[in-house]
Amino acid sequence: MNVPLLDLKAQYATIQDDIQRIMGEVCADQSFILGPLVQKLEQVIAEFIGTPEAIGVASGSDALLLSLMEFGVQAGDEVVTVPFTFFASAGVISRLQAKPVFVDITPDTWNMNPDKVAESLTPNTKAVLPVHLFGQCADIPKIEQVVAEPKIPIIEDACQAIGASRDGVKAGAMGRTGCFSFFPSKNLGAFGDGGMITTHDSEIADRLRLLRVHGSRSEYHHHLIGANSRLDALQAGILLVKYQRLAEWTAKRQDNAATYCRLFKEANLLDRITLPVVSQGNRHVFNQFTIRTARRDELSAFLTENHIGNRVYYPVPLHLQECYRELGYRKGDFPVAEQAAQEVLSCLFTRNCPPINCICRGDDQSVF
Repeated sequence: MNVPLLDLKAQYATIQDDIQRIMGEVCADQSFILGPLVQKLEQVIAEFIGTPEAIGVASGSDALLLSLMEFGVQAGDEVVTVPFTFFASAGVISRLQAKPVFVDITPDTWNMNPDKVAESLTPNTKAVLPVHLFGQCADIPKIEQVVAEPKIPIIEDACQAIGASRDGVKAGAMGRTGCFSFFPSKNLGAFGDGGMITTHDSEIADRLRLLRVHGSRSEYHHHLIGANSRLDALQAGILLVKYQRLAEWTAKRQDNAATYCRLFKEANLLDRITLPVVSQGNRHVFNQFTIRTARRDELSAFLTENHIGNRVYYPVPLHLQECYRELGYRKGDFPVAEQAAQEVLSCLFTRNCPPINCICRGDDQSVF
């Protein structure tokens, strides 16, 4: 048996004809940068998220970076985020020579703990950047209450959470901007890098469109100092094809997650495995299905031995990364994040779950 971490080949087989058609159209047109397909994708994503504006950019990391640039983050400023996330959430802050200020996460959803945000705010705080980790929304309403005065903007890192929602409001529609990644492994993934920024503010959207093209409104006339962060037409076309299946694929991920949870319970393993917790009012889209166990490394080795794909997201919290040593954080500063880094184990899925008896056989041969 071989169950890959993510079977993109199987996904491609279901949409191959449509993908080849749209790629052929782009190649025949020979218009590869921005253009009508990108505009169409922006309209589709804006309507899906529930914002009037969406701006296609080169990657999820650039979506975060340009959002920080739009809010004037620069050297000496501080941006509050979490230590348990992909590196880009903090790396974009550092690229602007600003300082990432970390706050701990909640032990159930692994998202930013709103109760920790207030103590992290200083006169130098320029933005707060919560992450919707693994496909579940952070508690943005509570975070908004904390930052309402002095009106600090919230930038949603929704790179893993397209289609997720909290109390009926989709990820990307709660903060001043929402940032999405179309990395191939995402629920809506391109054939390379790509990203999108959503916002309710047309003035913010206008400036972001300038920032993605070196601050230029017309050729060779530059109003802002921006970047080269344009979404390619080929990627937009591919994403438009995949978007037609997004609801179906998301429902399958949710069904698989429910199956995992049911079978783990039936196997009487809840004293050794903690299943994902979905907060009340949240719609989880399961970019990853993530459990936690004190015997994580043993379980990971067992799964690998049985050819079942698995991965640790993320083994080293950001405050303990070598590149952030100068920030002065130490082990023990964020105990919830540190424990999660030692215990979480994830799988990805787009089609079917691996047979549960390959994960927990329930007999003396089991990893547990």
